[in-house]
Amino acid sequence: MTDLSAFPITRKWPARHADRIQLYSRPTPNGVKASIMLEETGLPYEPHLIDFSANDQITPEFLSLNPNNKIPAIIDPDGPGGRPLGLFESGAILIYLADKTGRLLPRDPARRYETIQWLMFQMGGVGPMFGQLGFFHKFAGKDYEDKRPRDRYVAESKRLLGVLNQRLAGRQWVMGDDYTIADIATFPWVRNLIGFYEASDLVGIGDFPHVTRALDAFVARKAVEKGLLIPAA
Repeated sequence: MTDLSAFPITRKWPARHADRIQLYSRPTPNGVKASIMLEETGLPYEPHLIDFSANDQITPEFLSLNPNNKIPAIIDPDGPGGRPLGLFESGAILIYLADKTGRLLPRDPARRYETIQWLMFQMGGVGPMFGQLGFFHKFAGKDYEDKRPRDRYVAESKRLLGVLNQRLAGRQWVMGDDYTIADIATFPWVRNLIGFYEASDLVGIGDFPHVTRALDAFVARKAVEKGLLIPAA
């Protein structure tokens, strides 16, 4: 049986199936990237809910795996060379799982790097900007009398949606006919922006028909439908 005792996180979240990938997450736009990827690839995994209301993310056990106290994080008991590997950062996890399975990341070098380019577009732009818009529109920031911070993030979110909309014009997915980790990274954030953040009217989502068309196709996938709810909160 695989021994994961070298990872202190397993003391707080014991592995019932130590031979499976251990997922530490919750159903947020970043968190579901990992669960959707695991569902898409069919890799066996065991999810563990990280409860923010209980400050699980700042416990010593969680920090031992991710010192940046963010979800998701994983332990693969069958990492490179057959040795267990712990990973954090959703983009790194997507690339790792794609390489492990040979799926959802083109093998052609040029196409591979183009896909990673769009993954970085999400990591560096879409996620942070949409998240700030959510703060200033729905959460504590909404009570600020000065609306310039909110409007700054609205404008940047619209710009990013415009870039994505142009990219998707004439393409089924970000990389064309091939569904990839770039889509898995991007569309949970678009879904969150117009759903949970309730910013559909604010960003004028109707002005980005290629984005909404691809989002509809994304959420209709069986793996996505399931992955969006894992770990169950």
